[in-house]
Amino acid sequence: MDMRMLMKQAQEMQAKMAKTQAELAAKEITAEVAGGQVKVVMNGKHRLLSIHIAPESLDPDDIEFLQDLIVAAVNEGAKQVDALVEKEMGSVTGGMNIPGLG
Repeated sequence: MDMRMLMKQAQEMQAKMAKTQAELAAKEITAEVAGGQVKVVMNGKHRLLSIHIAPESLDPDDIEFLQDLIVAAVNEGAKQVDALVEKEMGSVTGGMNIPGLG
């Protein structure tokens, strides 16, 4: 394999990665906890886009419970985004672990 061919392949992979990263940024995932009491929507870049809290979750005597639900929903959303990024970028890189992707 000559160097020109290797460089061409690297450039093609770079273009595919950039396209995939842009597509990931446009994707949204929804995560919910406690039977939908708290729902979050995140994009493929780990940005929290929205949060929905069911009215029955609002108990002024138990704010800690609601706080825990919010943390759990955000963490679940991030976990789902990580899995999506790994899957999408893995298809581009052929399973190679390239630091800094995602």
